[in-house]
Amino acid sequence: MRYIDEFRDGALALEIAERIRKEATRPLRLMEVCGTHTMAIARHGIKGLLPENLRLISGPGCPVCVTPQGQIDQFIELGKSADTILTTFGDMIRVPGTHSNLEAERARGADVRVVYSPLDAITIAEENPGKRVIFFGIGFETTTPAIALAILEAWKKGLPNFFVLSAHKLIPPAMTALASDPEVGIEGFICPGHVSSIIGSEAYQPIAREYGIPCVVTGFEPLDILQAIHMLVKQAMEGRAEVEVQYSRAVSQYGNLAATKCVYTAFDVVDTEWRGIGVIPVSGLALRPEFAAYDASKFLPEYVPSPGNKACECGLILKGLKSPSDCKAFGRVCTPENPLGPCMVSNEGACAAEFRYSGGRL
Repeated sequence: MRYIDEFRDGALALEIAERIRKEATRPLRLMEVCGTHTMAIARHGIKGLLPENLRLISGPGCPVCVTPQGQIDQFIELGKSADTILTTFGDMIRVPGTHSNLEAERARGADVRVVYSPLDAITIAEENPGKRVIFFGIGFETTTPAIALAILEAWKKGLPNFFVLSAHKLIPPAMTALASDPEVGIEGFICPGHVSSIIGSEAYQPIAREYGIPCVVTGFEPLDILQAIHMLVKQAMEGRAEVEVQYSRAVSQYGNLAATKCVYTAFDVVDTEWRGIGVIPVSGLALRPEFAAYDASKFLPEYVPSPGNKACECGLILKGLKSPSDCKAFGRVCTPENPLGPCMVSNEGACAAEFRYSGGRL
C-alpha cells in the first residue's frame, strides 16, 4: 500500500540498523514516551535489530496506565448513584481500581457506557435530561482538544447535566521529571508523534537545553522509529542535545495552535498525580473557574490514595526502571485475561505489548 509499504522496507530497515550498530560506540539508554511507539517497537521486532549496548526503555506513554488507582476508585463510586451515567473511552473499562473495575460495576448494574468521542457523551446527556452524565476525561495532549471542545459545546447549549472528571496529563512535564531523575538515566527521548502534532516540537526544547538530552519526534512505522534512533545515536555520539523532527510530514515547530487554544480556553494547568511516579508539577489539567458547572470533581468522594497491588511492578515499569519481564507476575498471574495492573490492560501498555509480541513467553 502506498505511503505504508515505503515505511516498511525490510532492506532499508537492515541498512539503518547496521548504521546504528556501527555508530553506537558506547552504551545508550533511549526512552520512548508514547504507548503507540511501545506497541510498534514490539510488533516490528525493532529491539532485535539493535546492538546490545543500545537499550530501548518504555516510559509513561500510556494515559490509561498513568491514571492513579485512587482516581479510578472515585469514578467507580460516582457510578453507584442511580441518577448517574458514566461514560468513558473503551480502554478504561477493564483497568483495575482497588477493589473493582468499570466492567465489573456495569455487570452489577451501574450505567457505564463506552463512547468513541466526548461529543457522544453530550448526546447521551441531551437524551437523558433527568440524569447526570459524567465523562472520564483521560488522555494526553492528543485527545484533550476534543474534550475541551465538548465542554465548550455543553456551555454553548446550556446543558445542565453534562460533566467531565478531568484526569488529563501533559507529556513534557513528565519527561522533565524523568530527565531530572538520575536513577532513570535517560540519554535520549523518542518523542511522541501524535502529541507533538498538537504541541509542536518546540515544547521539548527545555529538556534538550536544560538537561542535555537529545530529543527526536518520530512517527510510528518501523523505518520512522529506526531513523529516529539513528538520529539520537548521532546526537549522542557527537555530544549534541537538540530537538529534531523525523516526523516532519505531521509535526511542525509550534503544532496545532487552534487545538491548543481550545484546550486552554477550557482548562487550567495544575499539579497532578501520575501512577507510579507521584505528583508532577504543572502536568495536569483542571476545568477553568468559568466552566465549574461542568466539573465532576465537585461530586467526588474523599480521595484515598491506593497502594495498588503489591505484586504489580507497573510503577517501576512506567519510570523505565524495570522491564515487564522483570516483574515476577508477568505472564504467570498477570495476563491480558487477568491483568493485575494497567500496563497489562491497555493496548498501549508496555506489559501488554511485550506479552502479545513475545507470545506470552517469559
